[in-house]
Amino acid sequence: MRTRAGARRQICMLRVEGELMQAFDLPRRVMAEALGTALLVATVVGSGIMAETLTKDVALALLGNTIPTGAMLVVLITILGPISGAHFNPAVSLVFAIKGDLRWGELGLYTAAQIIGGIAGTMAAHVMFAIPVLMLSEHVRTGGAQWFAEFVATFGLVVTILAGIRFAQAAVPWLVGLYITAAYWFTASTSFANPAVAIARAFTNTFSGIRPTDVPGFIVAQLVGAMCALVLVSWLLRPSAETVIPLNPEAQL
Repeated sequence: MRTRAGARRQICMLRVEGELMQAFDLPRRVMAEALGTALLVATVVGSGIMAETLTKDVALALLGNTIPTGAMLVVLITILGPISGAHFNPAVSLVFAIKGDLRWGELGLYTAAQIIGGIAGTMAAHVMFAIPVLMLSEHVRTGGAQWFAEFVATFGLVVTILAGIRFAQAAVPWLVGLYITAAYWFTASTSFANPAVAIARAFTNTFSGIRPTDVPGFIVAQLVGAMCALVLVSWLLRPSAETVIPLNPEAQL
């Protein structure tokens, strides 16, 4: 009985949150995407500048970049998720458009808002640390290993989001924040996993930057990773027609 009640509560929660997001019109949802991406990139770039300023130890600087980014993701997804879905990522928005959860006509607006917001976040971080508002990065990030790392990072992110929504929606902010925190350290690229963030980070010649000519390779790898994750998860989470899973396993005892 407890399992059935829990399932009903989860269905009700999904329905309420879906209706809550629909209560916000498109301009507000687009603004939420721009604001969220701006704050995310400001955190990535700003914490990178702070870390680089405070220590010459690259490992310690990366840790100082990782923790604020993961923490900010939890905050942003929690507070802005009910408004726009808290994508902050064109690859994620594309996945939801393909799934039918985002209108194709809105995909372009979401993507534009994310890119513009990301660049604004870079500029805000530069202003806070009194460095030129915009500058092109000279940080080389290219090659097969880096591209594969971005494929893996984005693949894992999309799997985390889709499976999290299916099985533990309330925990999605923490799941995403923890995944990105981990992916900073197990991927060779430090897990950009986001085309808008990659573009925004091309405009900072600091710890978190990426050379503009290296951005297209990252974006292609990210989009391919997102699509592969969508295909796999769509199959993985589709119940088999001949498999019946009881709501209450205790009933079989």
